[in-house]
Amino acid sequence: MINKHKMQLLQELAVKNGPLCVGLDTDPSYIPESIIKNCGSVPNAVLTYNRQIINRVVADKSACCFKVQIAYYEAMGIEGLKVYAETLKSIKTSGLIAISDIKRGDIAATADAYAKAHFSGDFETDIITVNPYMGFDTLKPFTSYCAKEKDGKGIFVLLRTSNPGMKDIEQQELKSGERVLDKVGQELESIANEYADIYDDSTCSPVGAVVGCTEEEDAKIIRNSYKNVFFLIPGYVAQGGPAKIARTLLTEAGGTVNSSRGILCAWKKDSDLQEKILSNSLTIKDIADSAAKASIIAKNDLISI
Repeated sequence: MINKHKMQLLQELAVKNGPLCVGLDTDPSYIPESIIKNCGSVPNAVLTYNRQIINRVVADKSACCFKVQIAYYEAMGIEGLKVYAETLKSIKTSGLIAISDIKRGDIAATADAYAKAHFSGDFETDIITVNPYMGFDTLKPFTSYCAKEKDGKGIFVLLRTSNPGMKDIEQQELKSGERVLDKVGQELESIANEYADIYDDSTCSPVGAVVGCTEEEDAKIIRNSYKNVFFLIPGYVAQGGPAKIARTLLTEAGGTVNSSRGILCAWKKDSDLQEKILSNSLTIKDIADSAAKASIIAKNDLISI
């Protein structure tokens, strides 16, 4: 029986390798057409690019985990889902943690099926993102996999997202005077504490929270309110979230800061590649090298004081 759940392993890797999470939200449009042609197909190009990035990040020790957004793979159809499954296998082999960004949230048997689909079988992963807005009972099928006998999986519950539209629901004030996100956070902390107690010497719960780094005051309030909860932190760079706010959220129990486009598309702004871009002679190694360099830069940005 396991002694550490996946979230604690991620927390330890974040201390060892730095808090960066490399987002493999690999839209085919991020890969030059010439490279796709050389790889033979779009799905093969995406998988090749993903594997090259995984290998480079592991070698450089520039990140603690990878986040794979399933939507980009679903959009490629059956072959895309095969790439999704193979990407997860490559992450597992690498020794780092795989976060599957699936944002599921449904009731009863449907939620059971979602949990089974992503915590076992072809799409098995370490940690998933879940949406609590159909009610807290929707979390139970997922949290059941946090138990020791089910390999100690983890979940990140949407709390304060990084998109501007989060104000439409998450920031709305209830009759009690608290915000919707505060109510979600209180329930999340209660669930998190319950599952933290089943592991001896646990330094965080297998139940974490998604907290965007786009507003400094909110970041301070949320970090101080949920000191024992590990965070998945979106919004860094591409959505305008500065490293200063991300570092605020990395205190206490800590967290991992996601960067997707900033790494996957780094080649577009790489001064060393401009001649190759103009001559249409880029290779998959070229764009993976740029992604690797961007990962190191992001890591250093996040750990600097």
